[in-house]
Amino acid sequence: MKKELRLMKGNEAVAEAAIRAGADGYFGYPITPQSEVLEYLMAEKPYERTGMVVLQAESEIAAINMVYGAAGCGKMAITSSSSPGISLKQEGISYMAGAELPGVILNVVRGGPGLGTIQPSQADYFQAVKGGGHGDYRMLVLAPASVQEMADFTLLGFELAFKYRNPVMILSDGALGQMMEKVELPEPVPCRTEEEIRQQCPWATLGKPANMERNIITSLNLESLKQEQHNLKLQAKYAQMEREEVRYEEIMCEDAEYLLVAFGSSARICQKTLRMAREKGIKAGLLRPITLYPFPQKPLFELARRVKGILVVEMNAGQMIEDVKLAVCGKIKTEHFGRFGGVIPSPSEVLQALEQKIIGG
Repeated sequence: MKKELRLMKGNEAVAEAAIRAGADGYFGYPITPQSEVLEYLMAEKPYERTGMVVLQAESEIAAINMVYGAAGCGKMAITSSSSPGISLKQEGISYMAGAELPGVILNVVRGGPGLGTIQPSQADYFQAVKGGGHGDYRMLVLAPASVQEMADFTLLGFELAFKYRNPVMILSDGALGQMMEKVELPEPVPCRTEEEIRQQCPWATLGKPANMERNIITSLNLESLKQEQHNLKLQAKYAQMEREEVRYEEIMCEDAEYLLVAFGSSARICQKTLRMAREKGIKAGLLRPITLYPFPQKPLFELARRVKGILVVEMNAGQMIEDVKLAVCGKIKTEHFGRFGGVIPSPSEVLQALEQKIIGG
């Protein structure tokens, strides 16, 4: 079957990609601006196409714990929400990380704090990258910048989640979730059989015969030294992620004298800023982190050695800039420009900030 082209919202692209990835289940709860994920799945009835279970849970807390249960059986499960809902899921995400269970979590970020606004924001960077739940755990965090990447990163999210037995978050925002673009959808993959799951996930609890040893899925360990050993094992896994899973994009960086650093929707805006800057004779380039964890520290450090200054552009009050400053080790001027509360910056505003804060600052 050939790949299929469709015009879709970002939220819809995630839903369709999950079906085609062979996901076994989606568990979610409505909240703007991500409700289309659940709405699309309910209308599409994937349980008739692939056997995929779609269930509206009674709350965000219930939804993430359903993902936990499905993952414990080796199933491919996904949930989605927006900022306040993700806050409610944090305990379950920490439990999944502690129990080493795979799962995909889509966060279509809205402005906050609190209920805030339903308009797009990037103010969940800390919640996603630093770990909003408790304990020394990490999530792989993918930051799409297009509707196509919303679909692509759903498939990639499942791949990475099972490779590392770890939760993966797709950190989107209300603009990407609601905008419509052309999407090339992958060929459908059938859901795995119970025997295939047993072979691929020997750690899973699948109802084993009486003569076989049971697998125990838990994040509880009351012995301190054993819990420390478990944490050391997790840290070794995170170190592997940092070695093998860094993803980023460099745009017009070959001769850049000034560098913009932005992810997601902000990176789309900055691409227009680059063209405007070049027309004025300003040699600007853009580094777009695709994985927010692991963060592309080394590529950023190398670029920082060649440019005169860095402007970090985010739709928040300044969150990713902390990781940028850590990466460049204070060796170069680094400033932040952001709009927040649901306000989207314009390319001209970014250019003005570059000229005032970096070039003329």
